Amino acid sequence: MNIAIVTGASSGMGAECVKQITKVYDRLDEIWIIARRMERLCGLSLYSDKVKIRPIPIDITNEGHMEAFNECMKDAKPKIRMLVNAAGMGIIGRFDEEDLLDEIGMVDLNCRALTAFTKMCLPFMQKNSRIINFASSAAFLPQPDFAVYAASKAYVLSFSRALNKELKNRGIYVTAVCPGPVATDFFKIAEKHHKMPGYKKLALVRPEAVVEKAFCDSLKKRDVSVYSFTMNSLRFFTKVLPHSLFLYFWKEGKQ
Repeated sequence: MNIAIVTGASSGMGAECVKQITKVYDRLDEIWIIARRMERLCGLSLYSDKVKIRPIPIDITNEGHMEAFNECMKDAKPKIRMLVNAAGMGIIGRFDEEDLLDEIGMVDLNCRALTAFTKMCLPFMQKNSRIINFASSAAFLPQPDFAVYAASKAYVLSFSRALNKELKNRGIYVTAVCPGPVATDFFKIAEKHHKMPGYKKLALVRPEAVVEKAFCDSLKKRDVSVYSFTMNSLRFFTKVLPHSLFLYFWKEGKQ
């Protein structure tokens, strides 16, 4: 049984991936969609009349849920053609002012759960399978007032690029997707205490375009996918200029 798995599928980038994934693989038997909210998952079945969509309402930060899912895969023995790790969260605000559980929650979901889920799925992947990990342009440099989120996405970017090299001999390709601000429900949580800076709103893009490019770059075996001229420019300048310079201008802009 050939399947694709999408975490964080109930909204945002994950939901958009579910809508577009059959454009990449047209011979899937099922798409397993994973998130905590069953009612949101059930609504996604409307977006595919070609492939059976199997909703799996679990919390991937919950060890008991993860163990149960692993047993489910051992029983089903699927062939995972594509794994999309889209589950993630971010909260805007100073580290010393934000709630500890929120900060630890970001690390648990963005880093630990993504790592564990990838490890769990790898035994069921074969040649020409693909992994898409949603990182962020925040991974390119430290981000004051978004410190834990940016650091967690830097982990995802580094992990993905290294894993892509490790799995090359198995013919499994890993792509880290690094968008800037995307017009999704992400900011309903991110802005619960503080608003996103106005200049970031100018760079908002559509999730459809980001996902389309991510799948295209995955098919081209690229280890990083960056959508839009603005974000590609940011990536370039963070490579050639010291991060201390960006942090200096951030400090000056706050004064």
